[in-house]
Amino acid sequence: MPLTVSDVERFEASRPRLEAIAYRLLGSASEAEDAVQETFLRWQAADVERVEVPEAWLTKVLTNLCLNQLTSARARRETYVGQWLPEPLFAGDPMLGPAETAEQRESVSFAVLALLERLSPGERAVYVLREAFQYTHREIAEILDVTEDASQQALHRARKHVAQGRARTEIDEAAARRIVDEFLAAATSGRTEPLVRLLTQDAVAIGDGGGKVPARAKAFEGARAVATFMRGLFKPGKAKRDLVGGSAEIHPAVVNGDPAVVAVVHGRVVGIMCLEITPEGIAAFRNQVNPDKLERATRRWAATDHGEPLFRAF
Repeated sequence: MPLTVSDVERFEASRPRLEAIAYRLLGSASEAEDAVQETFLRWQAADVERVEVPEAWLTKVLTNLCLNQLTSARARRETYVGQWLPEPLFAGDPMLGPAETAEQRESVSFAVLALLERLSPGERAVYVLREAFQYTHREIAEILDVTEDASQQALHRARKHVAQGRARTEIDEAAARRIVDEFLAAATSGRTEPLVRLLTQDAVAIGDGGGKVPARAKAFEGARAVATFMRGLFKPGKAKRDLVGGSAEIHPAVVNGDPAVVAVVHGRVVGIMCLEITPEGIAAFRNQVNPDKLERATRRWAATDHGEPLFRAF
């Protein structure tokens, strides 16, 4: 039986929540959109009149589609060229989902999304559903076809893994702008020491080029190594201009709840660098330059006004 207008509207009302769940599970906006579209096709083929709780039904279908995707993604990422990082989302992107609690905001940060890659698909699903969307263990057990006890144990393991990461400092947009300004002033000073003072001793810098844009396969580790890399990154050069198609405009932004530096060439986002802030200083730089993972960012960038760039790089 074809879907009624009411059935379609019911699904569309759930779409933002479904996309937010899928993004946290997969770390990819494009894959999240595909998973939600496949969920709609399943909804279209179902006898919806017999579905007692559509939200629960849709969440179960979507989550299990994402679990299948995560299982195959693990094999793909073993052959991924270089480091793998999530797809960045600008502040205000509806796919970021709820942000009322610290747990919800943390669950979509670049740092936590990277940590979630270490979990099994099941642990990741439990963590996302419980921490970010506040499902009960009974509801999670029904979604994943496990016992409540198994759900609780999976959450305990997942929290333990995430807690092993660095304590993240929550900051507002004004503070994020100040941090980015201070970092860029140091990075373009031509000297290493100002940068070293901003970093934690065990700071790291990671880049994801996906084999399409040059990015170091191994992370830079240690304050001095990271500072030296950053100083070189912002040093002008013809090779860099040729690589990205021109001189990049540098803007501050908030991405996945973190302060970030955005490089834009002729309206196209060519790089997003997220800064992980801790009480001790900047602990990590995660630089997404894979063009496949910047398409949504470019579309959203074009739809909003960002004012004048801080400066032109390269």
